[in-house]
Amino acid sequence: MSNSSVSRMNATQLDPIPTADRLPWAPLGMMAVTVFIVVSGEMLPTAVLPALAADLKVSLAQAGLLVSAWAATVVVASFPLTRLTARLDRPVVIAGALTVFALATLVTAQAGSYGMAMGSRLVAAGATGLLWSTVNAHAAALVPEHRIARATAVVLAGGSLGTVGAIPAGNAVADLVGWRVPFAVLGLLGLAAALAVFLVLRRYPVAVPDEDGAAGVGQARHLGPLMAVAGLGGLILVAHFAVFTFVAELLAPSRVPTPALLLVFGAVGAIGVAIVGMVSDRYPGIVPVVVALVMAASLAAVTLIGRSAGFDIGLIVVWGMVAGAVGPAIQASLMRRAGAAHRRTAGTLMPVAMNLGIAVGAAAGSGVVDRWSVGA
Repeated sequence: MSNSSVSRMNATQLDPIPTADRLPWAPLGMMAVTVFIVVSGEMLPTAVLPALAADLKVSLAQAGLLVSAWAATVVVASFPLTRLTARLDRPVVIAGALTVFALATLVTAQAGSYGMAMGSRLVAAGATGLLWSTVNAHAAALVPEHRIARATAVVLAGGSLGTVGAIPAGNAVADLVGWRVPFAVLGLLGLAAALAVFLVLRRYPVAVPDEDGAAGVGQARHLGPLMAVAGLGGLILVAHFAVFTFVAELLAPSRVPTPALLLVFGAVGAIGVAIVGMVSDRYPGIVPVVVALVMAASLAAVTLIGRSAGFDIGLIVVWGMVAGAVGPAIQASLMRRAGAAHRRTAGTLMPVAMNLGIAVGAAAGSGVVDRWSVGA
């Protein structure tokens, strides 16, 4: 165990970590707030894209790179930044990375050029990759192994809320007062949350094993199952985003208005998160496989959209729930398989695999549409 871990355990005036069924709601809740903020930051350009592109005098395609470049940066930066900060206390890393994210978001709000906006977005994306990997590992370390899935569900509920709320809220605010205000508000929220996260998390110490001491053949052997689980998660998202990228066109044949279907899709994602939290601790190996199979069936059924309003709503409910379940199912499985000694690595695999899956899926969907149009 590193010296920082030992000193952390000797700190005074600290709250105990629950060892039974009671979850440590305060730190998990603050990490859920952190996830809400960074997911909102990732999604926000989508909500204000036309206004942002016009103000910065770039095309919509160039403005769209602010989203795709974000995913690429998370993939590239997560492992180096996680390794660079491995010996620091996790509350310091989480609060520090959230501060960097918030400051970069404030710079985006003041950007006078496309280059400044892109640069600030890349900095925020790098901080997000570090946040994901550290939050993933820390949430698992706060609870007994048989409660990892529930802790994961609590933290990722913030991501579900960010996904559902960021686009409509950002779009509404941008319509009223301009695209810069949502970024400014999010940056200020991030600064306030960074202080709160630090003050809360430091009261819940955890022992952090030194993963560098687990190097060699044993570590390589242990990484095999982790890579398989992360790869499964990435493949699920490749399939999902290959279809979801063009969801508006695919839902057009339905008699139910597309905005209503999308609202249902986003809302039921939280139900998927909750279901995984309830069952994944009991069936950690089965849940990711079931999620993959239900996702495959849902995507195949999209071709039947338009048969009846009842069918369309039912499909969207199932698809939305399983889309919400992907992240917590894969993360909980990764953390259980990793054990305490490899959670930092497992926590980093999660954002890398997920963002790579999103990027590849969106690109694959675009290639299919270029060759065979959605309406064909």
